[in-house]
Amino acid sequence: MQHFSSFDGASIAYLDAGEGRPVLLLHGFAADHQANWVAPGVVDALVRAGHRVIAPDARGHGGSAKPTEPARYADDAMVRDARALLDHLSVGEIDVVGYSMGSLVAARLVPVEPRSRSLVLGGFGEGLAGERRRANRGVVADALLADDPSNIHDPIAHAFRQFADWTGADRRALAAIQRAPLPKDPTRLGAINVPTLVLAGDRDVLVGSPQGLADRIPGATVRIVSGDHLTAVNDPAFRTAIVEFLAELPRPVPNS
Repeated sequence: MQHFSSFDGASIAYLDAGEGRPVLLLHGFAADHQANWVAPGVVDALVRAGHRVIAPDARGHGGSAKPTEPARYADDAMVRDARALLDHLSVGEIDVVGYSMGSLVAARLVPVEPRSRSLVLGGFGEGLAGERRRANRGVVADALLADDPSNIHDPIAHAFRQFADWTGADRRALAAIQRAPLPKDPTRLGAINVPTLVLAGDRDVLVGSPQGLADRIPGATVRIVSGDHLTAVNDPAFRTAIVEFLAELPRPVPNS
């Protein structure tokens, strides 16, 4: 893992592997690049397919800085981290792949990042893009800080607490993410103007309708794999769908 200093001085850890057309991988909440991308074989599959893989640990996660002040996650801080990393590595065009929280970051990144050439929204549906996400934030934050997990009665909050404990995540940092002020402007799905794949598990009840999300993004397509919100990344069809989607994109024209 390498590190760089982001826009506000936060240290962001990242994996940079392989050669070829670069792909940015943005992981989910309480995970890290290892859990979402390395262990399920996504990084290896992309490197074998001829891609350069750039996979940061989001602030609050993995090997990156873990501030516990909600303000440190406000104002699209993770989007700004991603753009700062692309600047740091002098990356030109980039394919952007997210999962869950990483998909939310990706959906906000692509409309403002002219280097984006395609987008994969994994573990994401119209529910996470809207009011469901807002409604659950305080409940999840409380669950992350609960002294006794047996007192957590909300099933979604309980699942996130179990996952955070399993990954060994910093629960105080994760709670700060949940309590950070949300951006005032909505995610502009209609402003996404690059080829887009929506990719979700067939038992993922958390995200809402993948097709409903795709219908709000011009030209987006949907692939469904096996699994729920925490296991879909482990289906070999998940990494295959990403590789195949990227392979079908037009090849970049070499500079003359």
